[in-house]
Amino acid sequence: MNFIIKYFSQFNFNWKADSLTSSHVPLKDQILGGENNYCCAVFSMKNSISSSWYMLEMKVKADVKRINCQILLNNTKSDEVSLSLMLPLVSERLHKRLVYFDNSGVLSFNFLISSDNFDLQYFRLVKVSKRFAKSRMLKKLNSLHPRYIWNLSKPQTRRLDKHDSFSNVAALWSDYCSLFEPDNKNKVVTYMNWIDSFDSLSEIHQLAMKMQLAELKNQPLISIVMPVYNPNPTWLVQAIESVRAQIYPNWQLCIADDASPDPAIRPLLARFAQLDSRIKLVFRSQNGHISAASNSALALASGEWVALLDHDDLLPAHALFWVVDAINQQPDCQLIYSDEDKVDEEGRRSDAYFKCDWNPDLFYSQNMFSHLGVYRTALMRAVGGFRVGLEGSQDYDLALRCIEQIDAKQIYHIPRVLYHWRVHADSTAHSSEAKPYAAIAGERALNAHFQRLGVNASAESMGYGYRVRYGLPEVLPLVSLIIPTRNGLKLLRQCIDSILNKTTYSNYEILIVDNGSDDKATLHYLRELADMPCVRVIRDDRPFNYSALNNAAVKQANGEIIGLINNDIEVINADWLAEMVSHALRPEIGAVGARLWYADDTIQHAGVILGVDGIAGHVHRFLPKNHVGYCGRASLIQSFSAVTAACLVVRKSLYELVDGLNETELQVACNDVDFCLRLREAGLRNLWTPYAELYHHESASRGFDDTPEKIARAHKEIAYMQQRWGTALVTDPAYSPNLSLDSEGFNLAWPPRLDDQHL
Repeated sequence: MNFIIKYFSQFNFNWKADSLTSSHVPLKDQILGGENNYCCAVFSMKNSISSSWYMLEMKVKADVKRINCQILLNNTKSDEVSLSLMLPLVSERLHKRLVYFDNSGVLSFNFLISSDNFDLQYFRLVKVSKRFAKSRMLKKLNSLHPRYIWNLSKPQTRRLDKHDSFSNVAALWSDYCSLFEPDNKNKVVTYMNWIDSFDSLSEIHQLAMKMQLAELKNQPLISIVMPVYNPNPTWLVQAIESVRAQIYPNWQLCIADDASPDPAIRPLLARFAQLDSRIKLVFRSQNGHISAASNSALALASGEWVALLDHDDLLPAHALFWVVDAINQQPDCQLIYSDEDKVDEEGRRSDAYFKCDWNPDLFYSQNMFSHLGVYRTALMRAVGGFRVGLEGSQDYDLALRCIEQIDAKQIYHIPRVLYHWRVHADSTAHSSEAKPYAAIAGERALNAHFQRLGVNASAESMGYGYRVRYGLPEVLPLVSLIIPTRNGLKLLRQCIDSILNKTTYSNYEILIVDNGSDDKATLHYLRELADMPCVRVIRDDRPFNYSALNNAAVKQANGEIIGLINNDIEVINADWLAEMVSHALRPEIGAVGARLWYADDTIQHAGVILGVDGIAGHVHRFLPKNHVGYCGRASLIQSFSAVTAACLVVRKSLYELVDGLNETELQVACNDVDFCLRLREAGLRNLWTPYAELYHHESASRGFDDTPEKIARAHKEIAYMQQRWGTALVTDPAYSPNLSLDSEGFNLAWPPRLDDQHL
């Protein structure tokens, strides 16, 4: 062995190198996965180090790319190992890791390598302050650990700097360590770890799928349509081979080459056609762009179903298996789509989009159907295939024309990653700026769709998706804004002033429900407001019951539209009410919610997901203002199972249809979620729009559940919700079973909530 030590910063070390023998198997298996003939270079400090935070910097060079380093701290009194940490290293790359030693002791480093040569090129260990350690951990966790995405702006995080006890950073330290221990199944760390655990096909999985296929009654031919134009030959080969590797065998690959100028493409395709009779080819004499080429490929299709595949993308081996499984489970389905991720030039997967079930409003905001999109062939041909002139968004336009002909129940979502979208400089997977014409084509496709349906709406590209504006009638309906309050003059004045001074929607009335105010200044202000023509003050002195207060006010409201508004709301954008009313008037829409911000410009409400923390939670909470959110979902109009009543607009007829808020079992909390679920039960969609923006100084008026009575009431309300709604609280169609219910940040579920019993 040739072990070289070049540089240690201010520390003296002893070192030795040994070959691992059979007696070292437990250590070998733990760190190296059970492989043989590894070597271990051991470095130990001569002098004891003190308990503190340290920054470790290290650079090694070896004949292999990856080296594992085990950091051990031996207690000076007992000589037992008091700390063991792992640090995965990449050869010739400088690594930095924060370490904390809670005891003094002798430090040693075990480098385990499968190489004859090892060079420790650089080593440095420097004591750092606790403040530096906190900052370093937060920075690292914010970029790598799903639980900390967007959370640097969280109030809980900022408060860490106000305390000095180690207990406040214990969780940070635990999660920081988990970044270096990918085999720790108790934490969701990276998408690659998630893939290894939940999205990797073993031989047993493949055998089970083949056995399941043998039992399926319906095994339709699936025609995979692939237009080809001058692709990277390597990626084209990989795309075709990904089809040939499908576990489900009853497919055909229909390829139309759109007059590729690269002379290597035609013979390459011809060789594959000779190799596999399921591959069908047509060579176009003239370039016609992607719509024309796709139609040429579609003409070759003889299958009952058509799946779309770009010439540089990949299908996982089980993609068509799950498609056929869906067809057998839902025989009436007409359209099928799956989750997707991206794959780079070296085959690394990233940026998974775990989609929700069919969500028309989100679909109007982004093409969530694409990748993997599967169409019943008869439907596809009935609408005329791909339209020339919509290149770049030809698949979006196709899906829009298809959904006009079918029921929403005939659209099926497979919550699995069945498509790997290639990321390169010229792909929209890399950036929408790669094909700016695609966004323009998307606008045209959406506007043509609304025109065909006779809907007064127009779409506009926002860069990260589309905004659809719905028209208001010439005579604006009256909106009754109901605001319960008790004292809280400062908040109430801020709320009322912002509505009166900023709201451009002209036809509204304000009903202030005074729930027993006894502050003289507040009472004086309420008397002043009562003199305004658009304001009414209703005195209601009953014990606080949020549901009852609003229900009573709705009975006295004159408006066709009801707006439930907290007294700690402050208007930001002038057209907030016009935006919300434009959606509330749509016949298929129930409650409409707004994008609410904390005073520090982080998100307080961007839709409610069921099941988070047992009942429901606000997704994207604490997301900074300049972030579009998970796959754009913090910035796009979409349907949710529920929205918060802190700012909720709904037609009065619908409010009365479902008997308003539950004032018996849900007097304070959960009443808005229950109300929205009853609207959904009645066949309506609840909608959230980011284009109505307001500040929400959350719970500033009623306070928190911090007394025995309030805690008991909260527990009773939670129990009612669980009894009333049951499994609906953990099967939210607006959220993926691949995403966690333990947090509000679209983190990966560990494990996913998928039912594989039919395998």
